[in-house]
Amino acid sequence: MPLDTPLGPVQTRVNALNDRYRHHSATAVLERALNDSQVGKVALVSSFGAESVVLLHMISLMDRKTPVLFLDTEMLFPETLSYQEEVAERLRLTDVRVIRPNREEVFLKDNEGLLHQSDNNACCALRKTAPLNAALADFDAWITGRKRFQSGQRAALDFFENEENKRIKVNPLAHWTKDAVREYMEENRLPRHPLVSKGYPSIGCAPCTSPVEAGEDERAGRWRNTEKTECGIHFVDGRMVRGPLPQGATQ
Repeated sequence: MPLDTPLGPVQTRVNALNDRYRHHSATAVLERALNDSQVGKVALVSSFGAESVVLLHMISLMDRKTPVLFLDTEMLFPETLSYQEEVAERLRLTDVRVIRPNREEVFLKDNEGLLHQSDNNACCALRKTAPLNAALADFDAWITGRKRFQSGQRAALDFFENEENKRIKVNPLAHWTKDAVREYMEENRLPRHPLVSKGYPSIGCAPCTSPVEAGEDERAGRWRNTEKTECGIHFVDGRMVRGPLPQGATQ
């Protein structure tokens, strides 16, 4: 929400918010993120992926005018683009902003669309990180759909995180289980991403996403056979941001 007075230091606000809402439900955390003066101007960043519809549905019930930033890397599956349009229309979201990479930068660095084959980190930086950072420049906070169960790297996730002392990152579903996500979608009869039934429980760009076999981690299909596990938008200075820093620490 817009503020009339300047916001305090990000880490101070993150600590206070986590203390205040530590035992609240996901819906309570999300509602407060949209209205708490200590969060500031906030947007939801959504991939319109396998589980994105949960937060999008919650937002549609609380305030469908909330800005929703959708990163179109121009390498997404056609099914994702169709799903994005379907969900936005069905939930009557009124401020979905499609964010794309800078065309001049793409022409200079990846004109043939093959950068991912030689340097997947550079490709993500070009098509995801840089466009998102530019889109978030006017916001004090952003909402993500990350959850602790998704992988070991996210196991320490809290509701509120400090992002490089610039913005707050809000993770309302941090404590949800896979079953909780499934039950919410079923109870609210929410549309599924069409690739989920084809073995894609985690969906990114088409060239770097493959189906997942039974028993594999749900993110095993992302950048398969490489050491890469994250696109970079959840990193600070090349490091995974796991949760709020201890009082007085710096990033």
